[in-house]
Amino acid sequence: MGIQLIAANAAALEKELEWFRLLAEARMQQYFQQSVVEYPPMPDLSDDPSVYAQIIKHYGMSHAERTILLLALIPHIQPQLLDIFFVKNATYDRGFTEFGGIKGLMHGGFLPTGETAAFLLATGDLQQRFNLIRYFSPDHFFAKHQILRLTPAGEEPLLSGTLSLSAEYLSLFTQGLSHRPDYNTQFPAKRIETGMEWRDLVLEPHAMEEVEDIRTWIEHGTTLLHDWGMHNKIKPGFRSLFYGPPGTGKSLTACLLGKTFNMDVYRIDLSMVVSKFIGETEKNLAQVFDRAINQQWILFFDEADALFGKRTQTSSSNDRYANQEVAYLLQRVEDFPGVVILATNLKANIDEAFARRFQSMIYFSMPGPEQRLRIWEQSFPAHIALEDKVNLEDTARKYEMTGGTIINVVRYSCLMALKRGDKTIRQKDVLAGIRKEFGKDGKIV
Repeated sequence: MGIQLIAANAAALEKELEWFRLLAEARMQQYFQQSVVEYPPMPDLSDDPSVYAQIIKHYGMSHAERTILLLALIPHIQPQLLDIFFVKNATYDRGFTEFGGIKGLMHGGFLPTGETAAFLLATGDLQQRFNLIRYFSPDHFFAKHQILRLTPAGEEPLLSGTLSLSAEYLSLFTQGLSHRPDYNTQFPAKRIETGMEWRDLVLEPHAMEEVEDIRTWIEHGTTLLHDWGMHNKIKPGFRSLFYGPPGTGKSLTACLLGKTFNMDVYRIDLSMVVSKFIGETEKNLAQVFDRAINQQWILFFDEADALFGKRTQTSSSNDRYANQEVAYLLQRVEDFPGVVILATNLKANIDEAFARRFQSMIYFSMPGPEQRLRIWEQSFPAHIALEDKVNLEDTARKYEMTGGTIINVVRYSCLMALKRGDKTIRQKDVLAGIRKEFGKDGKIV
């Protein structure tokens, strides 16, 4: 399937690139010879099966929009097509201002700017130049759907900005598949998944009922908003706060929601995103929200204490900036059209103003003895044996532990069995594992 998608995109883009080549040559002829030229017609992609053609048709892209899109795409797939703009202005011994473009740090070719698009499309007409600017407005689908953008440097003119195609659409136009970003300095989020199933999640009944509400929204939210006409009464998306001790199933629940509905789950560790530099926290968060806005992702903000814990009375400028960061995050959460989950260990830091922004607040409590027994029983591999001294019911009753902690003990016990070369879990290893876990919190068994 992947090879077929690539082949279809390549065939469609061969036609588009040839069209662009003829278009650029005709415009250069018109400019330098001051002659009337006949511009080439756009390729007919109406019956083309490629992902590229489907996106062109979906947005009903005009001549101008297809030209701008190709300008942003060409440096990635056939950069030599833009060498035509490397012409020196003999009068001033420099490049032509009207051609725009810059040279990259490593890329030796011509990187087009808004001025390059203006040269091809506005043809020196001021009114057409003004019309061109609307293609780069926040309301245009290029920006709204994160397809491409102009990135001017500082306070320089808008059209001096480089035309940048998003990684998402570069992947769609070349590989035919959606791009899954990796954690990096420009995208501080990591995709997480699980091999577990819902039967492995052990929660209190009331907590499971509230998780079921999130499942219901994911399944029926679009119908509620559009078919039932509620889009003008309620905001899109679902916002939930998960709170409770570490290891009680918050991350697992997020992963299971994603697994059930084939949605990628991205974890953002707020303790890593929050910056001591003013304005950097908002910038880091914007990189995640801007990338996710049109994706079917679940955003899981972990360690929310790192941000909420900074909220104080505004007695200093630092306090005000801390509160500003919290307000920024919550506003972006409220405006996000998908599913957002914030996880925190300390509900005490969440006041009523915050609580109103969430559709649900789910408490992930320490499991009771019966729940701990169930976790113990389903955590050991099916093919191993427990020695007679191992009494899981007694262990579950005596030692208050979270599901995550129990899994750590099981892992340790299994490794000790493997080290011995057998398939029997021994009581001494279970107790040693419990001591190790309790020792992390300064507890003694």
